[in-house]
Amino acid sequence: MSNMQQSFSAGQTQGQTQASVEDWMQSGQNTGNRTSSAAQSAGDSAKQGTDQATGFLQQTGEQVKSMAQGAVDAVKNTLGTGDSNNNNNNNSRKS
Repeated sequence: MSNMQQSFSAGQTQGQTQASVEDWMQSGQNTGNRTSSAAQSAGDSAKQGTDQATGFLQQTGEQVKSMAQGAVDAVKNTLGTGDSNNNNNNNSRKS
């Protein structure tokens, strides 16, 4: 093989290697972009789930509080210490 042919082959190999490296780097960059997008999407979904859970827990807490207050009022009324009995007793004493 002559020096010109060897130089040509070396240049061709270098060019192919450089093209392969550039393709590989582009592929890695694309993978990084997809990974970043997937991570952002997962983060957004997690935030939305947290917000929904917080709203659900707040609503449930309010319902439990309301039910507990209703139970307390029912027991007070049963025992005769509820507000409606106190108002009736106060009104009857004034008469």
